[in-house]
Amino acid sequence: MRISDTSDLWWKTAVVYCLDVETYLDWNGDGVGDFAGLAQRLDHLADLGVTCLWLMPFYPTCERDDGYDITDFYAVDPRLGSLGDLVEVIRTANDRGIRVIADLVVNHTSVHHPWFESARTATDAPYRDFYVWRADEPPDTSDQVVFPDQEDSIWTRTEETGEWYLHRFYKEQPDLDVTNPAVRDEVAKIMGFWLQLGLSGFRVDAVPFFLETRRGDDERLPEPHQYMRSLRQFLTRRTGPAVLLGEVNLPYEEQVQFFGGPDGDELTMQFDFVGMQAMYLSLARCDAGALTTALQARPQVNPDSQWATFVRNHDELTLDKLSEDERQEVFAAFGPEERMQVYGRGLRRRLPPMLAGDPRRIRLVYSLMFSLPGTPVLFYGEEIGMGEELSADGRLAVRTPMQWDDSVNGGFSTADPDRLPGPVVSGGFSPEFVNVADQRRDPDSLLSYVKLLVRRYRESPELGWGSFEVLEQPHAAVLAHRCTWDDGALVALHNLGAEPCTVPLQLPDCAGAGLHDLLEEGAATVADDGSAELALDGYGHRWLRVVRPGSRRLL
Repeated sequence: MRISDTSDLWWKTAVVYCLDVETYLDWNGDGVGDFAGLAQRLDHLADLGVTCLWLMPFYPTCERDDGYDITDFYAVDPRLGSLGDLVEVIRTANDRGIRVIADLVVNHTSVHHPWFESARTATDAPYRDFYVWRADEPPDTSDQVVFPDQEDSIWTRTEETGEWYLHRFYKEQPDLDVTNPAVRDEVAKIMGFWLQLGLSGFRVDAVPFFLETRRGDDERLPEPHQYMRSLRQFLTRRTGPAVLLGEVNLPYEEQVQFFGGPDGDELTMQFDFVGMQAMYLSLARCDAGALTTALQARPQVNPDSQWATFVRNHDELTLDKLSEDERQEVFAAFGPEERMQVYGRGLRRRLPPMLAGDPRRIRLVYSLMFSLPGTPVLFYGEEIGMGEELSADGRLAVRTPMQWDDSVNGGFSTADPDRLPGPVVSGGFSPEFVNVADQRRDPDSLLSYVKLLVRRYRESPELGWGSFEVLEQPHAAVLAHRCTWDDGALVALHNLGAEPCTVPLQLPDCAGAGLHDLLEEGAATVADDGSAELALDGYGHRWLRVVRPGSRRLL
């Protein structure tokens, strides 16, 4: 397949950037980020090289779960602007080559959504069957709650009828009953509405919870994956090249089912939670073994499907797929204080403070993310190395206002600090030390380096389209891998250890080829016997394009 044939599969080589409008830029000075502010910063994203903007929930909300408790699926939170403001952001982003996707949160509503306010009034009320109810007292379900520090059951009783409603998340977020055809129709209408306004797809929240059986076996959802296929078909009919990026935090053997198996007709993309957690274990150990094992265990997927790689997202940095001993290793290395941990399974920290601000290790990690096969996803602020604010509650520690300059509130807002959606980062990662304005003028900044990684990633279709293989070499701290596509190949080396080393490789099919560095000046040659030796600094990394004699590949 040639590059010219792949435009409809734009997600295969996209660069995704996630942000919360509320914390990105306040343009009217009321303390809350808004779409008008985001529109002013789309040039920052275009300059960074972003090709897909993922908007966290912007719908009306009661703010029980940072926007994920929605009161109206067909509107914009008035604090953020209007539907017209959103459309203007989409249009402006598209003009700069950036597609826009948004969170599709249809696992639950807010208790203040009109559907639930009606449903709770009587057992025969309108919209009653949009939710899941039980008349008898539920058993102990404390082991099933998503937020164990906030809830002790997945059932809550209403005074109006004396029955219990299901909620996997907060009790203020009653679960919708997807076994009800009317709910499924409503989900399609929600998707169609936002697609018509110009979205290029959705990040689908909590997919396994959304599709799970809600009632007894005699009232279960018809084959759940068939329903996911129907949503993909609906999306394709409406917009053609659109994406469903799914949040599916399951073991690989279960996760791969949500792609639709070999047909690839369900979710278009999925986050690689297993690989992400293995990466942190490898970083904690300064040993690439755990990450290597995870990458080699990644199931093969349909060529039209894609894994999404990430270092950090907007939730806790979950470590739930590690064993208890492995999780404690990561805690000891990167979150030794109890206040840095959350739910007993994750960290509420960003990468730079976890690595004590060491620029070598920080650059190593982002180089690793961009060089792994898949589509890289950045969380806002990662491009400048923002830190967390542990004085904020729970997961809000990593959802702090964006740091644009070193002025009051980091240039996010001119309002009084107590009117902001959360505290600005303090300490060594405060805007005084970490901000966009300073780094834009510094060719040696992290922002400049991330721009380079994005540019090289977009010039390297091998990373999005190619086949992947781990290359054998003797150093435990080193991950060496190669991605090959069409007649091109890229070799990447990452040293997770502090000691420099020389990495011997065997590349018999590349004998006589040059290996040209893409991130800095340098080159090597593959000998006639297929051998090569490549030097790596401590925490060093290299991307090397294989250039055979007569090749016209871009260096």
